[in-house]
Amino acid sequence: MATIDDFNQLDIRVGKIVQVDDFPEARKPSYKLTIDFGPEVGIKHSSAQLVKHYKKNELIGKKVLGVINFPPRQIGPFISESLTLGVPDTNHDCVLITPDNDDAVVGGKLY
Repeated sequence: MATIDDFNQLDIRVGKIVQVDDFPEARKPSYKLTIDFGPEVGIKHSSAQLVKHYKKNELIGKKVLGVINFPPRQIGPFISESLTLGVPDTNHDCVLITPDNDDAVVGGKLY
């Protein structure tokens, strides 16, 4: 069973997607995301399988939640520096977890 100490080890922050690129080298249809996690953390990159629900232009400016303290992960020719959080729909395609209020501060830590 996980403890509150286990949860506190995760650094989950609000980020704002500032760039979205196609990722044709990925095994499953994906985008390469550039996410601004605020002045304390800065810019991080992430790969996410979002093409079923989101067009690239719909993602620009969208606030998302991401884990920023996992080690970088090589995904084909791309290095993912954060884990963008989502949940599955009924077809197991990713739906992003996003703040429900635009007042959420970029760089704000989940608690």
